[in-house]
Amino acid sequence: MKILPPVSIEARRLLPSRWDLLAAVLVLGFIVLFADASRLLVQPLSVVTGNHLSLDPALLPGYALRTALRMLIAMGVSLVFTFTYATWAAKNARAALLLVPLLDVLQSVPILGFLSVTVVWFLSLSPGRVFGAELAAVFTIFTSQAWNMAFSFYQSLRTVPEDLTEASRMLGLSAWARFWRVEAPFAMPPLIWNMMVSMAGGWFFVTLSEAISVGKTTIALPGIGSYIAVAIAQQNLLAILYAIFAMLVVILIYDQLLFRPLVAWADRFRVGDEQSDEPPQSWVLTMLRRSSLIDWMTVPFDQMMRWSFRLQRPHFGERAVVRDHHSRAADIIWYLILAIIGVFAGLRIYVFARANLTWHDLLLTTGLGFLTMLRVVVLIILASLIWTPIGIYVGLRPRLTRIVQPVAQFFAAFPANILFPLVVSVIVTWSLDPDIWLSPLMVLGTQWYILFNVIAGTSTMPRELLDVGDNFAVKGWLWWKRVALPAVFPYYLTGAITASGGTWNASVVAEVANWGRHTERAHGLGAYITDATTSGDLPHVVLGMAVMAFFVVVVNRLLWQPLYWLAERKYRLV
Repeated sequence: MKILPPVSIEARRLLPSRWDLLAAVLVLGFIVLFADASRLLVQPLSVVTGNHLSLDPALLPGYALRTALRMLIAMGVSLVFTFTYATWAAKNARAALLLVPLLDVLQSVPILGFLSVTVVWFLSLSPGRVFGAELAAVFTIFTSQAWNMAFSFYQSLRTVPEDLTEASRMLGLSAWARFWRVEAPFAMPPLIWNMMVSMAGGWFFVTLSEAISVGKTTIALPGIGSYIAVAIAQQNLLAILYAIFAMLVVILIYDQLLFRPLVAWADRFRVGDEQSDEPPQSWVLTMLRRSSLIDWMTVPFDQMMRWSFRLQRPHFGERAVVRDHHSRAADIIWYLILAIIGVFAGLRIYVFARANLTWHDLLLTTGLGFLTMLRVVVLIILASLIWTPIGIYVGLRPRLTRIVQPVAQFFAAFPANILFPLVVSVIVTWSLDPDIWLSPLMVLGTQWYILFNVIAGTSTMPRELLDVGDNFAVKGWLWWKRVALPAVFPYYLTGAITASGGTWNASVVAEVANWGRHTERAHGLGAYITDATTSGDLPHVVLGMAVMAFFVVVVNRLLWQPLYWLAERKYRLV
């Protein structure tokens, strides 16, 4: 074998490798596609109002590209929100008293409610241009993604093993370095799984985000969601099938280019000394690791992070102690500020309600809220009984996990209104009760929160825990009771909380089913909000949103929060 001289070896290192060429193609392709899709932003708003969309399948690739970019931008904003909001809530007990209940309220506010309140404001940011409508669409998708990710990250930060925290203190890491080197890596696997289901949640509400209809305002942004809305209005089943196929293609592309590389990368952060038996693989991750072009592009960021770790570094071996010299005074001031805000908000609500609403409206919405709550409770119980054991079974088998991951993403992303033709036809043909048979649509997309979180929790189970169960011959129901269920309990709670809030949210879509001229309506708070939004009745939209938020917050306070505390005390990995 001929050995090349050192000069030739160095010269070969300067030449781009096949990984560099592939990285250049992907990066330049993304820039070109993003630039092409951005040209619509400066066009007049009139081009996206009215019935301008065509159901020509040749236009679907362009529509799919625009929808995918909107969801990617919303995912980026959701990550920024998660790393700031959830971290603040987990690190500051005083702030958590406000931030955690506020997160409960935010996840309970229907997507349609966010849209009806904010669309005029977003349009005013860019008068007469499409840019304002695009901002409204991205914000709507953001509200379907961010709360689930924030809850996951918050739960992970609250359950970081104490030995990891103590080791970081002994190594002299600052709070900033400890966050990025210990806490964020520990929280990364479940966060990535929740990013997947949050992306699917964006697909679930894609028709609401792109086909905006609030009162007299009707906007149809080019995208798969608007395409589906037009197809449903025209009762075009073939066009709906085209849209489903386009959505599947985009989900598979996202899986290959984003989520599969993230899952493979996050495998390095598994808790325990042993690596997984079958570590996940990704050709994109291999490209990123071997491409010198990517290395060159990320050098400034890497140097900036390393420089930030050296700031305010504690002395080696010294235990970090946080002292609050004025904690009592700060608590008094904080609670006083909250009281002032609460009194001010209460007065404004009273004035608004007195001028626009009656006691009959409140009693009506409360009764409808109980009907929707009954559906939510039954559906979450059924989803938990089905998907918790399945999630544990799948999470223990990495090869099966890689198969289930994209399939579950597709089903989680399946918009409920695509099934409206089938559901409405069955209800009309068999004279069924809409109050019962529209209910499964509510949990169609939200049940996957439970599955994804249980899989994430199972995949991070320490190998030692499984080995202990094997060594003591723990099998059958005892294994589920003593090993599996306690290990995934904190992750299940995150999935169940977000699934519960998402099911409330989905009631706005599922309790009113339209197919052409046929409309089936279930009695519930979701249908009430939908009808009020369609008619442009803002006071009753706000009332419906407030009652729904009240129900969700009360359930979270009385049920989910105590279970969270139990998970932190009894089931955290130590």
